[in-house]
Amino acid sequence: MRAIWKGAVSFGLVNVPVRLYSATENHDLSFRQVRASDGSRVRYKRVAQADGEEVAYKDIAKAYETDDGKTVVLTDEDLASLPNRSSKEISVDRFVPADQIDPILYDKAYYLEPDAMGAKAYGLLREALRESDRVAVVTVSVRTRMTMAVLRVMGDAILLQTLLWPDEVRDAGQLDHLGEVSEPKKAEVEMARMLVESMAGDFEPEGHVDDYKEAVEALVASKIEGGEVTESPDAEDEPESGEVVDLLAALQRSVDRAKKSRGTAAGSDADEEQEEDDDAEKEQTASKTPARKPAATKSTATKSTAKKAAAKKTSASKSTSSRAKKAG
Repeated sequence: MRAIWKGAVSFGLVNVPVRLYSATENHDLSFRQVRASDGSRVRYKRVAQADGEEVAYKDIAKAYETDDGKTVVLTDEDLASLPNRSSKEISVDRFVPADQIDPILYDKAYYLEPDAMGAKAYGLLREALRESDRVAVVTVSVRTRMTMAVLRVMGDAILLQTLLWPDEVRDAGQLDHLGEVSEPKKAEVEMARMLVESMAGDFEPEGHVDDYKEAVEALVASKIEGGEVTESPDAEDEPESGEVVDLLAALQRSVDRAKKSRGTAAGSDADEEQEEDDDAEKEQTASKTPARKPAATKSTATKSTAKKAAAKKTSASKSTSSRAKKAG
């Protein structure tokens, strides 16, 4: 797992260096919207409600809408002026009985893992929580937002579970028809109690399955086996990894620009000597930086091929190679 936060738990004078990991993951099914005739992806644009014009990302601002429908636009300067409560410390406020916290307040769960130097203190906190049969109420900043949370023991790990703020829990009194619920008769209550006892047992989450997810996966598998697969016309444009494809696209654009602008530079001896100096400097940098070794190897191969060509083509190839490496 990948840590999303690194900091420390502090209670009293004890400081426990820890890393934070998401304890849950979402397995909800997601469907893509496509054109039924050929499976082409349906894309969405950011458009202004007032006139339907597409809005560039740089022109989009954040706004707060009041309860009476008024919109207040907040600039970057406005947001920067707000109190910054980000912190890398999980501060224990108090230890409370677990049954005093209503389950409706529980939000997201995270595992706390000790750093190598904090293993002993981590064990101390874990046993203190286990022996006291209490949870630690803490404040923590997760993804820039300060929130309440509790620390509790789950197996051999300490679990941090964020809590909703009290005003984030809706008032059940706002429901429309609660007042229409009548009191059941005594015989009805007794019969319901007998039914509950007959169905009583221990909670075993492993015995519950997402039958809808399994049915969808089985349906998709049967369609694939039957050859009912639509080859989307824009399938080739779908990136396997957005980061890699974007990098390759950027390199290709850089090479194209270099080809268009290399005309006068290709015949310049001064430019050639400068580029050779640049290449030598880049190779020295590449030898010190492991991540750039592949780029250095490609540069050497390009130069070797270029030396076999005419002088003019040699200069042009070096110019293209140099500009491509700069883009990388």
